[in-house]
Amino acid sequence: MQSEQTVSTQQSYSDSSPPRKDADALTASRVVLEDVFGPIASRRFAVRYWEGTIDEPAERPRFTLVLDSPGALRRMLLPPSELSLTESYIFGDVDIEGDIEGASELGDVAASRLRSPLALLRLARHVLALPRESERRAPNPATETPASPQLSGRRHTRRRDREAVRFHYNVGNAFYALWLDARMVYSCGYFAHGDDDLDKAQESKLDLICRKLRLAPGDRLLDIGCGWGGLIIHAAKRYGAMALGITLSEAQAELARERVAAAGLSDRCRVEIRDYRQLASEPAFDKIASVGMVEHVGLKRLNEYFAAAFAALRPGGLFLNHGIVSVDASRPESLGSRVAARVWQRGRFIDRYVFPDGELVPSAAVVASAERSGFELRDVESLREHYVLTLCHWIQRLEARRREAAALVGEATYRVWRLYMSASAHGFRSGRIGIIQSLLAKPHRDGRVELPMTREDLYSLLS
Repeated sequence: MQSEQTVSTQQSYSDSSPPRKDADALTASRVVLEDVFGPIASRRFAVRYWEGTIDEPAERPRFTLVLDSPGALRRMLLPPSELSLTESYIFGDVDIEGDIEGASELGDVAASRLRSPLALLRLARHVLALPRESERRAPNPATETPASPQLSGRRHTRRRDREAVRFHYNVGNAFYALWLDARMVYSCGYFAHGDDDLDKAQESKLDLICRKLRLAPGDRLLDIGCGWGGLIIHAAKRYGAMALGITLSEAQAELARERVAAAGLSDRCRVEIRDYRQLASEPAFDKIASVGMVEHVGLKRLNEYFAAAFAALRPGGLFLNHGIVSVDASRPESLGSRVAARVWQRGRFIDRYVFPDGELVPSAAVVASAERSGFELRDVESLREHYVLTLCHWIQRLEARRREAAALVGEATYRVWRLYMSASAHGFRSGRIGIIQSLLAKPHRDGRVELPMTREDLYSLLS
């Protein structure tokens, strides 16, 4: 039986006039919610208001949107943008109980319903009728205010790239350790079986990379963007490689070196703070891997990135590039969609709070740039569904350790990461973004490539 405070799912406010300034705040909020997310019955979520009333949709809700106060929606929707919507959650004006990935659809629903100037005008009239409350209480800077990037210079210069990468990892190694696997691998796992746990999936992914590269004892391996050393340790221990890992994060490098030493691999693995554009002094490598790094490069620097890898690789060598790509960016976009994206400020949340200067490019741009630099594409595999599973594991593990996470980085930063990973899971699940592993070869002068004729050897031990 529904609570007496639960409203009928059939009630609609679509024909409501703008509430008077002194009208009931609950009614005013319902009008605004219908403008932005549609009638109650058609939604996929419930709403719980500050005084306990609950609006339930016709079907079982995926999550509950909790409004903290009568003015919560005003702060959530003024101005109507992705950033306002996400910051209302980050700073506690609203909360999300239940399936956080489901809540990631709210931005898409709002953007689709607010495409026209008339819809925006109607929303503005209704939002302005909401109670004007004092600004949200001042947060404690030590625990409740997520950091903002302080970047200088032009995008994707060495200095600015270093600042951007360090911002992303400045939340601290201990925070990442709460929800990553035991190896601290911060990239898409490979779920050879649907019921694999996260540790098994990450081990399978590292194996898959090494097998695609056909790593052999004594091979010199370069890992561009080595993280906490998971791949180089695995490659040295399991395949006998001599590995160099490079990163721009001092925190990552310090822990990676400790992990290398603890594994007894200091004679076979090195970790250095170095940009991918600073490899000229190294002898040629036999194999190169770059996992989750190309997203930091930017479209205008792709040619330089692949040219640097090509120059660092010996003839006959192999390069595995593993990175997220934009599927949406590959498709034609109408003028209306471009205008809506600009008005909605799509991407501002991640750029401000998570990955400053991050840029997802179409897969065709990745392949074209690689080939332009001299590489030959030998194999490509999409791991999109695997990233959905990986992110679901990360979200569940983060949520399970919420108190510890908030104690380390603050409640607001915990919310940033919960929301970021959930939005990413939604992006992969819906097919708006993808992830590909591209195996690239640097042919010998006579065109020879050091690869077998089939893929048979790749998957035999992963099944």
